[in-house]
Amino acid sequence: MSNPFPGSSRPAPGTPNLPTPPTGWPIGSYGTYEEAQRAVDHLADSDFPVQEVTIVGVDLMLVERVTGRLTWGRVLGGGAASGAWFGLFVGLIMGMFTPQGSWIAPVLAGLGAGIVFGLVFAAVGYASTRGRRDFSSASQLVAGRYDVLAQPKHAEQGRDLLAKLAMRPQNP
Repeated sequence: MSNPFPGSSRPAPGTPNLPTPPTGWPIGSYGTYEEAQRAVDHLADSDFPVQEVTIVGVDLMLVERVTGRLTWGRVLGGGAASGAWFGLFVGLIMGMFTPQGSWIAPVLAGLGAGIVFGLVFAAVGYASTRGRRDFSSASQLVAGRYDVLAQPKHAEQGRDLLAKLAMRPQNP
């Protein structure tokens, strides 16, 4: 099988998608992902073979931002709301297969059952933590820096293009 992306580390069609380390030489290093994207966009605008470029996040860290305190009211309210959505969905599906004019009963039954199950599952889940996690949060994987790599045969050209980009003022 031939690879449609010659010289890159992308697997040929049909080969397993196994994790592989990136290849190439560093041609730029940036503090944010947005800056690395800007650099690759500049390379693309300059007719650089960007299929030979990889953005690599270095010094990865998991950042968990606390979004609020959990109380029984918030937990049960969230459980009831998510259960209501699921119950409404199931009720609508059931209502599609009932005789015409009687779809409201399956929708209300599904909604009620969804709320009850949502409340029960939320209460059991929250009670099982025994107060060890009384907060809600959102997790995100971020990098300390983002390196732009290019295959060796294009690395010098890429460095030159990115040096010109660095000399231009950045738009806000």
